[in-house]
Formats: sequence, structure tokens, C-alpha cells
Amino acid sequence: MTDDVHAHAHGAPSRAGGSAEPGGADEIEDARALELELRAAAEERSPDTSPVDVPPVDAPPVAAPVDRQLEAILMIADQPQSLVALAAAVGAPVPVVRQAVDRLVADFDGVEGTVRRGFELREVGGGWRFYVRAELDAVVEQFVEAERPARLSQAALETLAVVAYKQPITRSQIAAIRAVNVDGVVRTLVARGLIEESFTDSETGAINYVTSELLLQQLGINSLDELPLISPLLEDGADGFGQTEGIPDGRV
Repeated sequence: MTDDVHAHAHGAPSRAGGSAEPGGADEIEDARALELELRAAAEERSPDTSPVDVPPVDAPPVAAPVDRQLEAILMIADQPQSLVALAAAVGAPVPVVRQAVDRLVADFDGVEGTVRRGFELREVGGGWRFYVRAELDAVVEQFVEAERPARLSQAALETLAVVAYKQPITRSQIAAIRAVNVDGVVRTLVARGLIEESFTDSETGAINYVTSELLLQQLGINSLDELPLISPLLEDGADGFGQTEGIPDGRV
């Protein structure tokens, strides 16, 4: 009893059946029990309290992912894309895509302090597509002219000859004569200004092509009447090209 009073007088706790001295068996046992409890709590901790994964440095920005997706799609699109088509491509509602397109237009136009780009996002025919700004047309045209190959490929020459002698003519008709796909070659000839779209067939919707004034200039002739005869080059003088409108008698 005297010991207990003495211990309380000095502020030391009294423990039944154990030592009240610091570092005694009771304190060591309590410390071990506390350590075990802490370990068990850490192992049972729920996933919600686990550390948050930090995204890698090169992860795409999450502020406006739809904007970036639309930008990438429009960068490679060769035809104007409607809002519905863009919404389907990125899996977002049309109103969200509409707002994203508006943000891109403002960004490229230099609104709110951004850099005005050399291209613009323009709505044409109910769809959106990148276009060169009008004030830079001359620069781009000069570059394209410099990059154009000086000579046409054999396929381009053959296709050009078909158009010249059978115009107006559609791509499917050209393909039937040459027995190959001519889509790429026709686009090349149109891009180089040697052939051009004349009209669209009201029944089939097919585009009919004719030769351009540039071709006449390149050939050094004034009209299609001066095209050379090709019938002497044919075995029987008749097969291959038939008589068509726009080509004078005797051209084939």
C-alpha cells in the first residue's frame, strides 16, 4: 500500500501484477499489441483509401479530350464532316461536339490571345473541314506548283487520253476501258488542272469529266479538233474508242 501511494505521488501509473517502471514488461507488451493493431489496420484498409495513381507525364490532357480527338480526325479528313458524323466518331453527344468545334474555331482564329493559324476550320456544305486561309492561297499554290512532278505517269497519261477522246466520261466508264481502278489517277489529273468536273448525272449521281483549257495549252492546240487521229493505231481502225459527242468525226 505504501508503494502504491509512493508511486502515485511521483505520477507513475500503478498496474496490477506488473512493474510500474518505464520499459517494464507491461509497456513492452502494450507496444507490441499496438504495433499489431496498426499492421492489421493497414492490411484491411479499403481500396478507396489507397494512394491515387499519378498519370504518366506523357498522358493526354484530360481538360478537353473531345477537342483533341476532333482535331485529329479533321486533320486527315478529305471531305467536310457533319456534326453527326463527328459525334459518332468520338462517341460524344452532338451538342458536346458542337461546343468543341466552336472552341477549335476560336482557337485557330486567334480569339482570346491564341495564335492565329495559317489554316481555319470552316463549315462548308453542312460539314466541317480544314482549309488554308484565303490570304495564304498564293503561298500554298506556289509550293504545290514547285512540288508537282514534271512528268505524268503512264497510268495518268492513259487515263488522260481516255478522257480526251471520250469526254464527257465518268470514273466508272474510264475504269471499264482501262480495266483498273482509276480513282487516284483521276484525282491527280484534277489536282494538276488537266481535267475538270463538267456535270453530275441526274440519274446516277456520277460526275462527268472533261479536259481543261490548261491541257490544250500544254498540248499547244486551240481545240479538241486538233487532237491526233488514233484509228490508224488500232488493228481494225474501229475498236477501242467509239464515236462520242464533242469529238469531231475522224478523231477515232
